[in-house]
Amino acid sequence: MNYEQVIKGNLVLENDVVKGSIGISDGRVDRVSTDVKLEGDAVKDFGEKLIFPGAIDVHVHCFSNPDEGFEKTTYLSAKGGVTTFLDMPYDLPNPVNNTDIFKQKVVELEKEAVVDVGLWGTISKKKGTPDLKPLIEAGAMSFKMSTFETDEYRFPKIPNDEIIKAMKTLADTGILVAFHSEDDEIVKSMTKEYQETSKHYNLAHTETRPPYTETSAVLKLMEFAYWTGAKLHIVHVSHPRTLDLIKMFKEMGTNVSAETCYPYLLLDKEDLEKYGPAAKMNPPLRTKEEVEGMWRHLKEGNIDLISSDHIRWNAADKERGHGNIFKAPSGLPGLEVIVPLMFDAMVSRRDFSPSAFAKVMSTNAAERFGVAHKGRIEEGYDADFVVIDPEKEWQMSADMLDTDISLLPFRDRRIKGKVMETIIRGRTVFDGQEVMVESGYGKFIKGSGTV
Repeated sequence: MNYEQVIKGNLVLENDVVKGSIGISDGRVDRVSTDVKLEGDAVKDFGEKLIFPGAIDVHVHCFSNPDEGFEKTTYLSAKGGVTTFLDMPYDLPNPVNNTDIFKQKVVELEKEAVVDVGLWGTISKKKGTPDLKPLIEAGAMSFKMSTFETDEYRFPKIPNDEIIKAMKTLADTGILVAFHSEDDEIVKSMTKEYQETSKHYNLAHTETRPPYTETSAVLKLMEFAYWTGAKLHIVHVSHPRTLDLIKMFKEMGTNVSAETCYPYLLLDKEDLEKYGPAAKMNPPLRTKEEVEGMWRHLKEGNIDLISSDHIRWNAADKERGHGNIFKAPSGLPGLEVIVPLMFDAMVSRRDFSPSAFAKVMSTNAAERFGVAHKGRIEEGYDADFVVIDPEKEWQMSADMLDTDISLLPFRDRRIKGKVMETIIRGRTVFDGQEVMVESGYGKFIKGSGTV
């Protein structure tokens, strides 16, 4: 058979890396071969480079900063080897908590995106649960809620009775309900005390969000999920104790998964002290020993997936926190850097296999969130790939990135492993130098509730 395209190289499959070739037709993988020489109208041989399933980032904020949006964010995604991401619902000025806002966001996505994108939904603080099923029918991939209040309208704390209602509503749908899990009362009280006593130093951010503000919130949510049968997901886990508890509840039959973000594996609170606002995120960075505990859990398989929690603030926004850490917004950019940073950390430095890397960066996300036809190099799946040169060394600097390096606490870091090409549905969207597709190439990925 003659395929539209054939791609050759070291294929990262579920349990092994094999020298082989992929036959592609109509944007899908038609055949994966390790012994038969496939013929195609176009053949690309990547030699000894690794061909991974395209990375899937389930935790991205395109619109928390109004200067961003789909065009700029998906451009960074293409450069970073992230072929699909799920965009969070806490947009400015309006959160995505009804179908009118959701459908308008889909229109923008289809005009602007250069990678494939799915959308989260959320609910209002009170009486929001009737909007859940209409949002599922509109294509919502999953739902994000919070036990911590950033803003009463845009990013509210959902009261316990509303959480129970939402979990019961979603339990029979198979759709994930995910939470930002921090105890609002304790964090707000400690932050107020620190501000009133002029404790504004960088580590004050960590000190006002101690580990028990995370673990106590997660415990409550898992107990609610146990009784309601909800499919629960805990985002940006920052502490190994949280993972101990999640493992325990999994063993008791609770349907719960754990996600961490790349900074919780690559940074610690000494980086917050050194870099200040650039390393401020919620929950905060933890101690070196606690970071090592996170790596132990990753090795044992207790972290289901790794995300970026990408948000790209303007540099001036972060600058406000110099001298008073509480004035800086929380969050780091990550779409352009998560794949090379985590490849370097996992495969180059800590001897994780390429297949283990693919699981937490792609496969597990697709399976847990119901991202159809993505996350594997397998027949019938979308021909989405990120090609990495495992031997290529480079230095993270301003001339290597489109992301503002001042927003990243990784200045001058040496990295082994570089994204050489990003392919979506068989088409090269990034050739190692430039993004090769126009706005609108990216597709809206509907949630499993519409299938």
